[in-house]
Amino acid sequence: MAKLRVGILGSTGTVGQRFCQLLEDHPQFEISALAASDRSVGKPYSEACPWKLKTPMPKNVRDIEVVPITPPLDCDFVFSSLPSGVAREAEESFARAGYPVISNSSCFRMEEDVPLIIPEINPEHIGLIDVQRHKRGFDRGFIVTNPNCAVMSFAPPLAALDRAFGVKEAIVTTLQAVSGAGYPGVASLDIIDNILPYIAGEEPKAETEAQKILGSFSEGSIEKAEFTVSAHCFRVNVVDGHTASVRVNLNSTSTLEGVIDAMREFPSAGLHSSPERFIEVCEEPSRPQPRLDRNNGRGMTITVGRIFPDNVFDYGFVALSHNTVRGAAGAAVLNAELLIDRGVI
Repeated sequence: MAKLRVGILGSTGTVGQRFCQLLEDHPQFEISALAASDRSVGKPYSEACPWKLKTPMPKNVRDIEVVPITPPLDCDFVFSSLPSGVAREAEESFARAGYPVISNSSCFRMEEDVPLIIPEINPEHIGLIDVQRHKRGFDRGFIVTNPNCAVMSFAPPLAALDRAFGVKEAIVTTLQAVSGAGYPGVASLDIIDNILPYIAGEEPKAETEAQKILGSFSEGSIEKAEFTVSAHCFRVNVVDGHTASVRVNLNSTSTLEGVIDAMREFPSAGLHSSPERFIEVCEEPSRPQPRLDRNNGRGMTITVGRIFPDNVFDYGFVALSHNTVRGAAGAAVLNAELLIDRGVI
């Protein structure tokens, strides 16, 4: 079977680079177009992109000439890692031009007709694509999004608990890596020997996206989950890996063993980029730790530990995800694999 040709919007940024890395040997996709801002247009990718990942720049993208972020583009669909300031106009223009757009941007996530997908949790939400096409007048194009990188750390364990016992409410404190701010990101004198207790715009995303993801799709719309989330988001001196400390109240009672089993037994999606285990539960009391656990499942596993009965809420736990893999580019790649599996692309 011939590979589908992929375009990457925002290809020179941190997440754009991660797309190139993850797609280097992908059996279903090959990169055929790289788009970026005007300062990069006309240059080969090797000159335009200040490569920051530990692995070398893939050979298959080095000589691709960077083109503007406007259709047409020489590809079958696009991944978008554009900043929110330009993403809305660009992504809609590509969808209107007939391209499926799998977006890591925040600007369309909470639109009523745009799917916000974690394949293991809510694959049925891709049914919104037909609603979106009809509402927006798209022909073959559409927009599908993946969650905020911090939400990816705690939404999966909440989904496991919600399926098993129902979630009533949760308090979440996120400890977010500096790579989540892009490059050059946070100034070194702000973050070294320090913790920043505010990330602009992050808490509203953390407090609303999980309800949409865990909501039910019926008759062309999503009924959001009824539980509430209160979030406080911190930037910490960690390169990669977002950690979330969560307290949760459940609608029905459970033993500690039942809570652990609900997370550990939550099924994987079975796609090419899916980890063998979607949620990995640590037994060691000192885990998860970003440096030790962010690359579990090639960066696609959510690692959970410190699960315990809480004195105020029912249970507490700590969850970790790799923010530029599972929380960004890897999530979008997995969404594209889901769309292929379901015959949408």
